[in-house]
Amino acid sequence: MESTTIIRRPLVTEKSTFASSELNRYSFEVDSRATKPQIRRAVEDLYGVRVLSVATQNRKGQLRRNKLGQWRAKKMKQAIVKIHAEDKIELF
Repeated sequence: MESTTIIRRPLVTEKSTFASSELNRYSFEVDSRATKPQIRRAVEDLYGVRVLSVATQNRKGQLRRNKLGQWRAKKMKQAIVKIHAEDKIELF
């Protein structure tokens, strides 16, 4: 897989913004078939940083409902990437 297909988008929440500024950890939504070495190479290629570690989470879709019925939201795989202290990723 190519680097642009492995990493779908950065996840920007309050928790991930704090982790990126204080702990140098960045969160990305990634392809569900991607492995940790593939995610590491993709982040290094796209952003030009040194990756120290990769942690992944498979998030199951939540059950949503309204007056017409219920459905399950999409599943996603999230990767939290720790980068070297001297490197920084500019998301904005």
